[in-house]
Order: sequence, then C-alpha cells, then structure tokens
Amino acid sequence: MADVIDITGLPPERLVFTPSPLAELGAVLHALSEPGHHPGLHGWVTATSAGLKTDLADRLCEADFLWRSSRSDILLPAHPGATLAEDLDALDRIDDERFVAAAFEITCSSRYTQATPSPLVDAEEQARVREMAAARGPRQAAFTNRMLTDPDGLRVWLRRLFEDCEEAFFGDIWRRVGIQLAADARHKTELLRHKGLAETLPATSTALSLESGQDGRGSGGERILVDKLAAGRTTAYSDAADPGVTFIPTSFGWPHLLLSHAPGWHPVLQYPVAGPELPAPAALELVQQRLEALGHPMRMQLCRTLSRGPHTTGELANAFNITPPEVSRHVATLKKAGLIQTRRRGRYVLHQPPAVGLSRDAVVAWQAPTDPRSLTAELP
Repeated sequence: MADVIDITGLPPERLVFTPSPLAELGAVLHALSEPGHHPGLHGWVTATSAGLKTDLADRLCEADFLWRSSRSDILLPAHPGATLAEDLDALDRIDDERFVAAAFEITCSSRYTQATPSPLVDAEEQARVREMAAARGPRQAAFTNRMLTDPDGLRVWLRRLFEDCEEAFFGDIWRRVGIQLAADARHKTELLRHKGLAETLPATSTALSLESGQDGRGSGGERILVDKLAAGRTTAYSDAADPGVTFIPTSFGWPHLLLSHAPGWHPVLQYPVAGPELPAPAALELVQQRLEALGHPMRMQLCRTLSRGPHTTGELANAFNITPPEVSRHVATLKKAGLIQTRRRGRYVLHQPPAVGLSRDAVVAWQAPTDPRSLTAELP
C-alpha cells in the first residue's frame, strides 16, 4: 500500500525543497513528548526536560496532542519562512474554522482524507470532537473545550507557547541544525534540476518513488508514491490556488516520514536527513515478562487507555474507579516489564507506553480504529 500524490502536469518549479523552523519545532516537541521514538536523542531529551521551567512544561503538556502521536497539519507549512516568527505569522493568517479543523484532524477525526465541516460551525462535528477528545484524557478534553469556545484566545496562547519554546531551547537548536537542513534542501533542489524527480525521490527517502503511466484505476500521468501502511490519495492541485508539493527536511524528526494531505491543503512531505543507531531488539525473556504482565485484565485496560495518551495516577484511578495505590501497583508491574514509562512534565507525573518494542505494537492493536494517517504517519 502507499499514499499517492498525483503530480500530472505539475511544473518542476512547483516541487519545492525548503527547511521550516515551525516544522522542525514540531519535530522537537514530538521528541520531547515521545522520547521512546528517538533513542538517539535520549541525552538531549533528558537534559532539556530537566531544564524546562514548570510553567512551560505544564503548557506543553496541555497542547501535546498536536504533536505527540502525529503532527498536526498546522505544524507543516506549505510555504516555510526563514524564521519561526515568519512561520507563525503565516499560521496567524489561517482563518479560525480552517485552523481548528486542522488542529483536530488527527486525534479527533476518523475521516482525515475526507473534507469535514469545522466544529466551530457544525454542532454534530463539535459533539463528535468533544467525545473523542474526552476519550484521550482530561487534558486534551480541556484544551479542546478552550479551542472550541475561544479560538482566538487559544491561538494567541499557542503562539506565545511556541515563542517561549524558541527562547528556552529551540533558538539554539535552529541555529545549529538550520544550516544543515538548508544545505540538504539546496542539494535536493540541484539534484531535481539536473537528475529529475525519479532520482531525487529515492535519494530523499527510500519510501518515496515516482510512478508514471497507467495506475490501478486506469489513470495516466505521474504520481509520487509514499510507501506506508495506508492507501490515501491526493493531488498537487488539492489547493487549486496554490498547486505544488513542498518537501521539508528534518533532523530531529528521524525516523518519521510525514505526509500532510488533507483535502484542500497543499501537500507537504517532511523527510529525515540523518538517523542514529537503532536500539537492540528486546530479549526473549523480556518479551515473556511483558506477556505475563498483560495477563491481568486491569493492566491490559490501563495499557489501552495509556496508548491514547499519557495519564497521571489520579486520572487512571478515576477512570477505572480503583484506588491510586492499586494503580501504582499495576504501573510498577508494567514498568518492570518495560511496557510503561513514567516521567515528570512540570507538575504532572505521567505514565505512558514506550514508543518502541512489543508494548507499542500491542497497545495499538487494542485501540479502536482511527484515521489511517494516525496509525501510519510515524512509520519510516
């Protein structure tokens, strides 16, 4: 299976390689919220998390559904600026209805590839968004309520959050990696100019390729294939006023290849430019220990809930009507088996499953179906 981007008749100059400060900030925030996805960044994540002021750490927890399990399209600009301020200015120009719909497209939508009404104007969509947000925990439910009742105030709050991240840690990161990403974008642009798209795509990612001629639907032309466990389709002309495809390199986003292709949005691909060594696979004894830990039905239910997002001990106790000490005992067993990790973010002590290994595979299998992108956008 593959996601398909139809580029038939698209002028080569509409295929753009360029870095984005906002997209890289999204990758950085994802690494902070899901450190198990990025073992090569363990030292940086530990040091940065420890150095965060409590207020900033708390605010990052409130909004992390925008970048935790996948990246919202609002963090993947079609026309990146040279600075984070320029990217945020462009984000401010998106109208409220489009902004809010994009913010909920992954965690609160089961129809990413279909146009849906904005929850700001459609009562049925708003009720469904609130219900799905509540299933992902009280913090996302509270954030969702704020966005639906005061979108302008929430957008100001979110911009200030990103600006505070730049001041606290991202400014130094961008000064270091921005040069590398700009160099990679220039290299890919030259490769495209001299060698063509057929050679440029696999040089960008082994998951990318160019298909020409008839496809399975009898359509001709050219298509970019994005090899994922999904079968989405879009076109470079999805935004009729702004045709094209934007390729954004990322350093902190390895190993994830992200594709933004919501209806009406300019397609954007974020591709990794470097990768640390992967950790060794789990030993057989550890796999057996994990399976035994999951033999208890309450621990399985806890894992299923945590797979939707991090929860505190108190939140889990309230959700399952058991005492906090009971939760702590189950959490201790799951932590010993490597199925749960616990970390402090500001005033919250959060439990969640690691992003790699048997635990991630298991809890995803227990989840109710969500939109195809949310289950595949994290895969290389």
